[in-house]
Amino acid sequence: MNIISSFERPLMDGRGLRVAIVTDAAPPQVNGVVRTLGKLGEELKKLGHEAHYITPDLFHTIPLPSYKEIRIALFAKRRVSKMLDELAPDAIHIATEGPLGLAARKYCIKNGKPFTTSFHTRFPEYLHARIRLPMSWTYALIRRFHAPAFSVMAATPILKQELEGRGFRNIRIWSRGVDADLFYPRPGLKSDIDPLPRPHWLYVGRVAVEKNIDAFLELDLPGTKIIVGDGPRLDFLKKKFTKAVFKGGLYGETLAETYAAADCFVFPSKTDTFGLVLIEALASGTPVAAYPVQGPLDVIGDAPVGKLDNNLRTACLEALKADRTACLDYAAHFSWAACTNQFLSNLPTGSIIESPENQPLPETV
Repeated sequence: MNIISSFERPLMDGRGLRVAIVTDAAPPQVNGVVRTLGKLGEELKKLGHEAHYITPDLFHTIPLPSYKEIRIALFAKRRVSKMLDELAPDAIHIATEGPLGLAARKYCIKNGKPFTTSFHTRFPEYLHARIRLPMSWTYALIRRFHAPAFSVMAATPILKQELEGRGFRNIRIWSRGVDADLFYPRPGLKSDIDPLPRPHWLYVGRVAVEKNIDAFLELDLPGTKIIVGDGPRLDFLKKKFTKAVFKGGLYGETLAETYAAADCFVFPSKTDTFGLVLIEALASGTPVAAYPVQGPLDVIGDAPVGKLDNNLRTACLEALKADRTACLDYAAHFSWAACTNQFLSNLPTGSIIESPENQPLPETV
């Protein structure tokens, strides 16, 4: 499932597409973007295509301030250009707006090559929450970044509508799936959270201010609140909420077993563009409690697999009543194969596009 962190000149048999995926988000980061891009590569291979990743580990990097687990590439422009020249891909997808994305964007515009992008992360909201930077400034830069793209892929209809309202163009849907071979119910399996007082309320994700985890941990709920994940707010929350259980980062089978052992998955974020963890929880048979905002509304809506409510405590207590079999059946509708076909349908047909908005962006190192 992980992105293969290497770049090789491929051997093509002429039957499939050679797709270059340029991303500043890659292992060892663990998040929805990384999992999505990794599954995309796996599914493209099944269809006879080739996915080749340009990722930060191929460059000199430095840790992102206040986010040491995220490393950003330095001196990327020339090497990204050389890599893309050598690869000669049939399609170029720029997944992130970081240094590698900027370098690939510049290469495509300079050489008249069509490319696609995707909007994964609400950086304007995150920067506003962290340093109070006006969102209008950041959205102007992000909109400018995506403007020349053949298509800008968004995970949900609500996000598509919002971006169009902010002046983005050429928005196409690229949904998400779930790995049913990893995330599934495990009745009778003993988990290390079993001895904890029930109900087990689980959060999985980045531990950062924009995830609104405090709103969950402050709730008056019976049982045990369990936090899985790492991030810049982890130490602060550990000290403030001493009764909660902090598991750190969990992966693979251990993560899947924890999902399945929980009684309710709590998703307090109000800024996620999708929330891949929602369908991972549902595929594990675990109902979801969340706010009625973008992400949960798109993924769950009014389906009887949890509860969305502006009162998160109410949502949690009501979600416990959901039928776990219904959660599993609902998650079965989310297929990585279907998502990959959506991705392929959003790629350019091969014609070179001319955009009046091929403005330069600030130089990247």
